[in-house]
Amino acid sequence: MAYQTPASDIVSIIDAPPTPAASLAPGRRFVALVHYESHPPVAHLARPYLSLAGLRLDPVLGGRQRIRRLTGLSVIALPGGQPRRIEVPEGKSLSVPSWAPDGRRFAFTVDEPDGIAVWVADAQAATAAEVPGLRARDVLGGDPTSAGSSVRWSRDGSALIVLRAPVPGAAVPGAEPAGPEPIEPQIEEAAGKRSQMATFTDLLRTDADSDVFEALATTVPLRVDPDSGSVTELGPPGLYYHLGESPDGEHLLVYRLQRPFSFRVPFPYFARRVEVWSAAGELERVIADLPVTDEIPRHGVPTGPRMVSWEESVPASLVWTEAQDGGDPLVKAEHRDLVFRLQAPFSDAPQPCVPVQHRCLGWYDMAASGTLLVTEHDRDRRWVTSRLVDLAAPDESRVIFDHSADEAYKDPGSPMMTTHPDGTRTVLQDGNQIFLRGEGASPEGDRPFLDRLDLADLSVQRLWRSPAVAYEQVLGFAGDDRESVLIWHESRAEPPNLVVTRLDGTDRIQLTAWPDPHPQLTGMEKRLVSYDRGDGVQLTGMLHLPPGYDAERDGPLPLVIWAYPLDYGDASTAGQVRGTTERFTRLMASDPVFFVLRGYAVLQNATMPVIGDPETMNDSYVEQITAAAAAHIAALAGQGIADPARVAVGGHSYGAFMTANLLAHTDLFAAGIARSGAYNRSLTPFGFQTERRNFWEATDVYDRVSPFRYADKITAPLLLIHGERDANSGTFPIQSERLFQAIQGTGGTGRLVILPYESHGYAARESVLHVLAEQLGWLERWLGAS
Repeated sequence: MAYQTPASDIVSIIDAPPTPAASLAPGRRFVALVHYESHPPVAHLARPYLSLAGLRLDPVLGGRQRIRRLTGLSVIALPGGQPRRIEVPEGKSLSVPSWAPDGRRFAFTVDEPDGIAVWVADAQAATAAEVPGLRARDVLGGDPTSAGSSVRWSRDGSALIVLRAPVPGAAVPGAEPAGPEPIEPQIEEAAGKRSQMATFTDLLRTDADSDVFEALATTVPLRVDPDSGSVTELGPPGLYYHLGESPDGEHLLVYRLQRPFSFRVPFPYFARRVEVWSAAGELERVIADLPVTDEIPRHGVPTGPRMVSWEESVPASLVWTEAQDGGDPLVKAEHRDLVFRLQAPFSDAPQPCVPVQHRCLGWYDMAASGTLLVTEHDRDRRWVTSRLVDLAAPDESRVIFDHSADEAYKDPGSPMMTTHPDGTRTVLQDGNQIFLRGEGASPEGDRPFLDRLDLADLSVQRLWRSPAVAYEQVLGFAGDDRESVLIWHESRAEPPNLVVTRLDGTDRIQLTAWPDPHPQLTGMEKRLVSYDRGDGVQLTGMLHLPPGYDAERDGPLPLVIWAYPLDYGDASTAGQVRGTTERFTRLMASDPVFFVLRGYAVLQNATMPVIGDPETMNDSYVEQITAAAAAHIAALAGQGIADPARVAVGGHSYGAFMTANLLAHTDLFAAGIARSGAYNRSLTPFGFQTERRNFWEATDVYDRVSPFRYADKITAPLLLIHGERDANSGTFPIQSERLFQAIQGTGGTGRLVILPYESHGYAARESVLHVLAEQLGWLERWLGAS
């Protein structure tokens, strides 16, 4: 069957240019805008790729498969410049910028037919040029659509550190036309191992796969002059996935894989080494030599050094943490983690310096020498604590933040970071004062804020808060002036744009003028609704109504409830408001608000909280989501907005799992839409979402929450949609296929749509238009429009 296409008003919204992403430069004198293509043609996704070690690799490119294409770059000089487009090759896919410490130049990559070219741009001049003769590889070096990549700057900004193919221009293994698959049995053996890892996809399957992966992932680390292109090799060919200079530029921290590989887990769990080299590439110390890690306890961590990194405020000193409980959260231990320190010349024994009572989540480097803001998580209490620690005097550590992990209203925010001229990156700090940004959740909705925290007495001064009639987020200070900030500004009627303003709201300068992509929705009404679940738990949701709708005049509407269940430790945090009515509604392809265009009321982000003891909360999963769904419908029907006989429920991933459960266990809904879900929990036997027990420890629970088990009870029509190549560890396409077959075999009504070349989310233009046409047609068929 050919792809379907919805009506032209919806196609025009999908085809509207997306809002660019912004990247603020060190020094805050420039901001780069990254332009991208929302939905490439499906032919782009159909390019051949290799599934190896948990990755999808383009063998022709010698890099990771590109799902979305970054198409252009612009720069704005702060505080009041206008966007200037940087000339780059047309029709190529780019990477995000990697800024030099000087805050003027940035590097990026351009995909070429013969590999990944490296370019350097000058933000002042708004020009860019290719580094001659250089081709990078990003198999292990990072995703080019995110901040990490295979190209980064040296600390002093004089050179680029690049991962290149061992033999430039040589044929890439796996790029030649594939021959016949070897006809041989696949064999795995288990003998006493307790490997309770997730059900990963795209794994190595044969020794031949291992050889191709090794050849594709092997690189040579280089130091490259960005102007001349002259190259210095830093080390031999290897499986490098991170190289980082010490703050003084005299040493390199090197992460690399080594054999043996594994057929059970993706590459981050392969045997690996963490090493320190001299700047010239000589081995100085092995920090960690770790085996294949395929026996991590459920919800645990690997043993041995983890999160090894440079102390940013010290010339050359490493810091890392190691589990003291075997990585197992069920083992009793006085301290679950211990932070170690090792200073140059790296010849002494590592110094244990910070015992961490609960699991260490990481740290922020402070500007003061040897000082970290260390964050830990209490799994039992669902609690987060951050301590300011001087590694030279850890006994004098002080608690800075201490709150429930579920807490939204009291979330203190996250420290703003800064890159210094020497290339070090620390918390932005003025003496004892640091700056915090947060979402600002409140009973009236989100109002993002910027605070100044005094570390001496922990007093907080609110410098800025989003106005009540708009939604604004601080991206950073504009230049060295602590009185001016760069913000994203949007409101119900205004699409997002960049603005520079003083903290008191004066001297506002609008930098961009991106238009409304769908003015036909300007009159749409949006309400933040709240009511009781029936047991004291507050529910919320964002209600969208068609333009000009009046309940008294027009009567009740068919209703679409779209949700994704979340877990909470207590009712008070579960009922907190998250979101705001003041954001601009930019319809994305996955957005249920499209139904508003056809006369439906849409309750988006309808809360479906599952509350209780983290060890057992799923014992009442079905009862809790059922109570929430019934309360949502009763509240909106009681207001005359929703017709209770014409309500549909939908969701994606865990929301799809919820949808199928609600149709299996209630008669509340006239239809359902479930996208990329999991429906048989015996196929995810070692946990799902936050479930801590395995299938054999809680068989009845796994059975009860599996809608496949109750497929004969699904009488409302259910539309199942799934990507043919779903890479998510818990949602193999067979989940949708088997549920559809069960519905079909027991006399139910269903429709199964498998999207070619798509993964867990859907990217291609043909795919997303088809999904919208399917969804709109399904609800028109079973609910009808108003």
